[in-house]
Amino acid sequence: MKIPVEKSKYDFAELLRRNGIDLTPLALDTLQVNISKICNQVCRHCHVDASPTRTEKMSAEGIAKCLEILERNPGITKLDITGGAPELHPGFKGFVEKAVALGRHVMVRHNLTVQFDPHPKTGESMAYLPAFFAQHRLEVISSLPYYQEFFTDSQRGKGVFGKSVEAMKRLNALGYGAEGSGLVLNLVYNPVGPYLPAPQASLEADYRRELGKLGLRFNSLYTITNMPINRFKLHLEKSGQLEAYMEKLLAAFNPAAAAGVMCRSMISVGWDGRIYDCDFNQMLEMDAMDAKGKPLSIFEFGFERVLKRPIRFDAHCLGCTAGAGSSCGGATA
Repeated sequence: MKIPVEKSKYDFAELLRRNGIDLTPLALDTLQVNISKICNQVCRHCHVDASPTRTEKMSAEGIAKCLEILERNPGITKLDITGGAPELHPGFKGFVEKAVALGRHVMVRHNLTVQFDPHPKTGESMAYLPAFFAQHRLEVISSLPYYQEFFTDSQRGKGVFGKSVEAMKRLNALGYGAEGSGLVLNLVYNPVGPYLPAPQASLEADYRRELGKLGLRFNSLYTITNMPINRFKLHLEKSGQLEAYMEKLLAAFNPAAAAGVMCRSMISVGWDGRIYDCDFNQMLEMDAMDAKGKPLSIFEFGFERVLKRPIRFDAHCLGCTAGAGSSCGGATA
């Protein structure tokens, strides 16, 4: 099933109009940069379609331009580095070091298991990562689908839960997740299948209790809805569940969650320098456009141009506004 968009019940822009909601950018405080689609894992729910066989990665010129944008725009206080597994990019360490030197709060989307798997292209050991993160006081955001082995491995591959536990232990040993350390480790929950996440606060309490039995600490849990795009959409189509999932998202539309969507305060940058309203739009190649309809790029960056852009919507946006909402920082309502 192809998700209908124009003049259909899944037309997100029309849904906003019917509810009297005008979603425009409010600020630009976060630069989220996808520097590589190379990953050591092949997860069933991955909207990036990342894998060890992907080759796309940001050029040195692109990374330099992102750093220039941060330097020239002090209002952009946070850098969110993602992938793939962003640590597999050869310029990752330099990017982090220079952004930290500019005084930015740097976050890394870290899948935990990359600490144990050699680089799929070079064979380089990635065991240095926990110490590197701690040295530069990075905020580490790591996906852990569940606090039980069966559900985690069914989504991310055999042995992933065990590696994730060991990786968390390494981070905890350096102070991550410890009260007062300033070293932040946040976990991300994605449902295993076509379901909405459970309430974030109650699920966080469950994670804290069960992972605590393994001696593990973390700061917060973010719940993120699986978006009906790319690899997850293909899974839904093959299993005949796409239409039912779209109906579930539509039925759970929450105007309060819509007000807090992440595209209102951040932009997403692709490996080739193109700018998007969010990471999901990026994977659908829905370029962000300025007020004149021209695609935005880091190579022709203007703060006001970006801030005054109209946000682009499609049917998948229902995932960000269902239930308690969904963003890169978890629930929105």
